[in-house]
Amino acid sequence: MVKCLTCGHVGPVWMWKALLFFAAIAIADQLLDVIFKKSVQPAAHSIFSSPDAQGPSLGSCQPHTHIMFLKTHKTASSTVLNMLYRFGEERNLSFALPVRYQLGYPLPFKATMVKGYRGPRAVEFHIMAHHMRFNKPEVEKVMPADTFYFSIVRNPISLAESAFAYFKSVAPAFHKAKTLGEFADNPMKFYDPNITYNFLTRNLLWFDFGMDHNAKFSVEEAQRAVATIRQTFKLVLLSEYFDQSMILLRHALCWPLDAVVSFSLNARQQKPSGFGGMSGSWVSKAAAVAGVKVTGGHSLTKTPESQSLTEEQRDKLQQWNTFDWYLYQAFNQTFWDEIHKFGLAEMEQEVALLRILREDLARVCLRDGGKPVEAQQIRDKSIRPFQSGPVKILGYELQPGLDNRTRTSCLRMIMPELQYKDLLDAKQFPRAQTVQQGKQTSTRMRKDSH
Repeated sequence: MVKCLTCGHVGPVWMWKALLFFAAIAIADQLLDVIFKKSVQPAAHSIFSSPDAQGPSLGSCQPHTHIMFLKTHKTASSTVLNMLYRFGEERNLSFALPVRYQLGYPLPFKATMVKGYRGPRAVEFHIMAHHMRFNKPEVEKVMPADTFYFSIVRNPISLAESAFAYFKSVAPAFHKAKTLGEFADNPMKFYDPNITYNFLTRNLLWFDFGMDHNAKFSVEEAQRAVATIRQTFKLVLLSEYFDQSMILLRHALCWPLDAVVSFSLNARQQKPSGFGGMSGSWVSKAAAVAGVKVTGGHSLTKTPESQSLTEEQRDKLQQWNTFDWYLYQAFNQTFWDEIHKFGLAEMEQEVALLRILREDLARVCLRDGGKPVEAQQIRDKSIRPFQSGPVKILGYELQPGLDNRTRTSCLRMIMPELQYKDLLDAKQFPRAQTVQQGKQTSTRMRKDSH
């Protein structure tokens, strides 16, 4: 056999060449493998797909995908909206989008205000979450029968402070007053219910829920309205306890923990944060702030004093927003009932996990550890938040050097709602986008020809 292999016949020479050829390939493959391993490091495990990001098991429940979120004003609702945007986009869900940026607000909502609406439940929409003045019969024409309804509220005094800063340039009643304290001293001096956008200055939560915010207050009317809200909205969150609210929401929706993690969006400069940052037991501090006894029944006291308002002015603002105060009291009580039902220890554990995950994501995604910055300091102009009046709305800068997949995920978490809405609109209605671009091109061409 050896003699045959070394002889000069054609067959054995061909075999030798073949053996040498495949041996060379094997050696080259090994060398390339060594070189590749040295020069190209495998991608780090993505925090967005980490098993820890799923949070404690929720059992055998199925995630809700038909969701209606009533986006109230100045309640951290933009942050909730971003969370819903991300959940829906990742799963190719359909959004009930407005033609522009709000669903007909401040007019009562009508189904025809939804882009792509073609009749009662003719098209499946999964998520409805933009500003509207709630009108249940019209919403039910758009959303499926098994839709989960939820919203978020805020202490009316702190809401008024935020609304005054944000809406001062558009609400005449606020614009006429030099300070919120001056407005609080005598609201009727500045308020005319017939002037557009003055609705932003009184019982704004009540207005968003579709009620008459100028009605004469009575306990009977307030009770009847709150009972109606409870029949529809299965969960009403508190912006002051945002993290705890997100845990309640994730369990109600059967969502993983990473679906409810977020960065604070649309926040104004020097705004006290409602997102974590409390040391020690949040339970005792939350109970103290809300006037809640952890081991017994619930009572509600005033929130900590504002540096810009006297106690008398705070009382007057509370009286001016009596319907909102009643609504807030009612759902504050319900919120703490839900917390106790959930379990204080269990809640504290999940809140801690949520905050750890947020900190990890901030470290990965955000420049300078996630410190919010003024819009003009954000290098990428496409993610600068919309500015309203004299108040400065803050945003974020992405960490440089992120791989494409991580950058996309991080970008979604900090994308302002107007830009994110446009992105989803272009995905959901690509033909309309193409037509619009064609019209713009045609217009430019006509202008250029003149």
